[in-house]
Amino acid sequence: MDSPIWAELPAADRSAVDSLIEKDHRLAAVQRLREAFPVDSRPGLYEALDVVAERYRELGRRFERSPTPPLNLLTLTEQVNALPGRTVAVEALWDGDTDGWCVSLMALTDDPPAEHRLAIIRHGSDMRLFNGTVPPWPEAQEATTVGRALADHLAVPFHFASPDEPDLDAPRWRTTP
Repeated sequence: MDSPIWAELPAADRSAVDSLIEKDHRLAAVQRLREAFPVDSRPGLYEALDVVAERYRELGRRFERSPTPPLNLLTLTEQVNALPGRTVAVEALWDGDTDGWCVSLMALTDDPPAEHRLAIIRHGSDMRLFNGTVPPWPEAQEATTVGRALADHLAVPFHFASPDEPDLDAPRWRTTP
């Protein structure tokens, strides 16, 4: 690795960073790398991310998240049947993290009212925004197709307030008139 940052990193910290990468703990690896340096010479966040991304490649790991496997209606039905309470709706919600946007497929139950995450659907990182491959959002399309099929199978409503674009403030099923 040609990075001067990596070259200056003590061997114990290199080992610790690689260990975190092997566990796919990217942010912890970035933090460990940065904290190994004195505050006055600490690499910036983006520099540290670049070093960690390069270490991922050198260790034969994927830095970018792989798409989640396609959802299976039978498996989702089994998950719902194992939940406490009666399922009253299936809902798809946008969520996001350091990897980018994803859609959570939820089962909503009553007695007591609760939400149960059945799956997280991710089809790529936010790099898709910069290289122009979204929209359409394939995770939203999958959530709509599978969520609607599950809801039809359970004879409950399906709700996805924002299938065309990520929206963390979209109205929820329980609050929709």
